[in-house]
Parts: sequence; structure tokens; C-alpha cells
Amino acid sequence: MKLTQKTIAALALPEGKAETIIFDDDLPGFGIRLRSGGARTWVYQYKIGTQQRRITLGSLAALTLAHARDTAAEMHAMVRLGRDPAGEKTESRARAAETMIAVAQSYLTYQSGNLRRRSYRELERHLLRYCKPLHGLQLQKIDRRTVAARIADVAGLSGAATGNRVRASLSALFAWAMRQGLLDSNPVTGTNRQPEQSRTRVLSDAELKIIWNALGSDDYSAIVRLLILTGQRRDEIGSLCWSEVTDDQIVLPPQRTKNARGHRIPIVPAVRTILDSRERNGAFVFGRHSAKPFSGWGVSKAGLDRRIKAARLL
Repeated sequence: MKLTQKTIAALALPEGKAETIIFDDDLPGFGIRLRSGGARTWVYQYKIGTQQRRITLGSLAALTLAHARDTAAEMHAMVRLGRDPAGEKTESRARAAETMIAVAQSYLTYQSGNLRRRSYRELERHLLRYCKPLHGLQLQKIDRRTVAARIADVAGLSGAATGNRVRASLSALFAWAMRQGLLDSNPVTGTNRQPEQSRTRVLSDAELKIIWNALGSDDYSAIVRLLILTGQRRDEIGSLCWSEVTDDQIVLPPQRTKNARGHRIPIVPAVRTILDSRERNGAFVFGRHSAKPFSGWGVSKAGLDRRIKAARLL
């Protein structure tokens, strides 16, 4: 039957059938599917080798005859060239679900058992916080220009060192995605690495005294005092566990230190006074209800800066 507006209007589902397809005489594979519930949809049917394929083009209410015929004609041309329209549509839907955030979550799950806790938290912050503007993009659509712009923005707001760390985390993510067959190339390749300056200055005794006197009685202040007294790194003290505190030492295991070597820090009287003032109501020495390690660095540091400035100490 040649499908025209007149012949389509006269179509009816044969009695006793749940559905049927009426094909067009002029365009092979192009037809209308009628269903018992009253639904009418345009379809295109074809063969790839010995396999029969059928793809729905849309409802009669949504597509005109001319539009549906043109769409089917394009697919017919694709099939003659050896392509598979239905397969490409399925693949396109699968690709659409492969967003940056979906792949990043899978990567973080993979790395959760491979990285030390501190390294994992850094990776998580880089991908979930600093790369949030990329989360909704399809992985395949993220190119070098997009990555370079994000790294530049991070470096501009948070410093060159942070920009470079985010760049490294993104590169590792895309390299993993390549091994998973999700990408053919790494879009971080060829992007600029920000120039960094090594830290050469240390605080003088007078400056340390000013900071000490400006500290309060909150968790952050206790952490900073311990940092001054022990010379350890921020997260080594901020994530300190009670299990790492003995009678006369703080014992940090290799997985908690940057150089992957265990540290033993003597507990001098001043350190003991700070530790004894803490309540043992959880695994961590510092943090909300001690259920999680301390995390309020930015807000607390800003408060300390304001107190120092208000006192005109620095």
C-alpha cells in the first residue's frame, strides 16, 4: 500500500490482532504500526546480515507523513552504506549516560580500595568539587579546550599548585576511562601545567606567637596548636585517631603520612594538655562528634585571619 494521508486515515487494526504493521510500497521498510490500544507509530524496518531490525520513528501525532518519510529515507540510505541505525541509536543512548560524574563515581569506587585515605580524599575533592562544572557533560564531549579552561579556572581561584593537582587527577581519571574502553584519547594531554613556586619561607618565633595568641578554644585552634608543637602536616593532625595516641607518643602509620613512613611523635606536656582536654566520644580526636575527621579548614582559617587583622598583630 502506498501511504498517503487518505490511505492512512482509512487504516484499521484487523479484528483479533493486537498489532500489525502496514508497509509503504514506495520506500522499503517504512511503515505504520497499529496497536489495539489505539497507538499509531511510524517505523522503519531493515536487515543487517541475517538480523531483522526495527526502529520507532515517533507517533503519528508527533511526526507528519512527510517528516517520517524523510527520516526513514535517511535511514534507508544509511543501511545501504552498511550502517545500523538502530544499533547507533542504542549506542548513542548509552553514551549519553556516560557523563563525567557517572564515570568519576565509578573511578572513585575503583580507587577507594587502592589509595591511602588522605590520597583518596584529595582525589575525591578534585573530581567532585573542583570539576563540578564538568559533571553534566558526556565523557566523549570533554575535549582538551574544556579541560584546559577548567584547570585555568581552578588555578586562578585556588592557586597554581591546586590547578596542577586537579590536572593530575583528571589525567588519571581519563587514563582509567581509556583502559575501560570509554575513551580513545586523554583530553588532558597537551594542556599547560601551571608554574609553581617552592615554599622557602617559614614562620618566625614572633609570628608563631602571634598566631598562638589569636587562636580560640575550638577544634581548629587545638589542631593549629598541635601543628606548631609537633611540626606534623595538617591532615596528620586534623585526622588524628585516638588509636594513634599512646601514653607517651603519637604513632602515625605509613598510610597516614606523605612519605609512607611511620612517624613517632613524643607527647610533651603541652601536647598532653591539649589531648587531655578532648572528649573521647568517637574514633577521631577532632571533628564533629568525632565521627568524622575535622573538615572546616577554610572557614576556620578565615576566622583566624580576621582575629589577627582585628588585633593588628600581623
